[in-house]
Amino acid sequence: MATNELLKRLGIEHPIIQGPMGGGPSTPELCAATSNAGGLGSLGAAYLTPDQLSQAVRRTRLRTPRPFNVNLFAGGWAQPQNVDAGPMLAMLAEIHERLGIPTPAKPAPTEDPFPAQLEVVLDARPAIFSFTFGIPDPDAMSRLKSRGIVVLGTATTVEEAQQLELAGVDAVVAQGSEAGAHRGTFAAPFEACMIPALELVRACVAAVKVPIIATGGLMDGRDITAALKAGAAAAQLGTAFLPCPESGASEAHKRAVLSAKADTTVITRAFSGRPARGLKNGFIAKLEGREDQILPYPLQNALTRPMRNAAALHGFADYLSLWAGQGVARSRSMPAGELVACLVREMAV
Repeated sequence: MATNELLKRLGIEHPIIQGPMGGGPSTPELCAATSNAGGLGSLGAAYLTPDQLSQAVRRTRLRTPRPFNVNLFAGGWAQPQNVDAGPMLAMLAEIHERLGIPTPAKPAPTEDPFPAQLEVVLDARPAIFSFTFGIPDPDAMSRLKSRGIVVLGTATTVEEAQQLELAGVDAVVAQGSEAGAHRGTFAAPFEACMIPALELVRACVAAVKVPIIATGGLMDGRDITAALKAGAAAAQLGTAFLPCPESGASEAHKRAVLSAKADTTVITRAFSGRPARGLKNGFIAKLEGREDQILPYPLQNALTRPMRNAAALHGFADYLSLWAGQGVARSRSMPAGELVACLVREMAV
């Protein structure tokens, strides 16, 4: 019953959500293709300026008349002033020289982009808005609801799911420990919140009344069926959509994902300062035992961005954040619409 209700609320045919992969992978083309195939496409918009976000929504609407989701980071923006960036700058200086880019400089603190981004969302009125890293304040939630926008929040524990329900979300995205990219944890240390997806789904279903969306390591139709059997109303897949031709992930990132023969993912703070799961590579290995040199998010994220951009341009996977979930070895490459159709067929088997 809940499944049908949620799908109806989201305006989609299949219980399949393309994960909102911020930083490039979730393009308007990927989002629209997923929605056109009867799933829910998502724009990972956390790193976009208000103008870029507005353009991305416009470009998506030109490509699909169907509902889609816009995702932002709502929280996690603490920026201590007394951080010693010296050791990290010294390490990155060597890498910058190798990549032929200017010497790194300590990033200046910046304002949390969420308030300005939220105004764009409120004006654009996408059918669905989702968030991670925290919970928007009551006023923001109220304004989203008053515009008829369906709101989804990310939880990594039952306690977080309960907080989200109290805040008024329409559904909770239960992020299992297998999930690629950033951990959405906001109510406890992330180490205490590494719960396998299906276990988390079952616990959240028992604890809250709103529908639960499963995410974390889900790659095929059988995984989606298992999530639905555990009580989820829908499944969100990120890594599965990353190699699609419509994805904006760099070619080096796509190659690394498609060539993975086993789960070599690790949780690291190396690239952004915030725990995130990705394929282990040279930069992660270089920082092992030197974790105390990593700047807090978002300073580390800003500091490593020039390195990551140059590495993407030159195809150097060792200096890229190769975000991927634990199901990475089952990645396959096909257009997003074909992937949705394939997932639906596999669910029927």
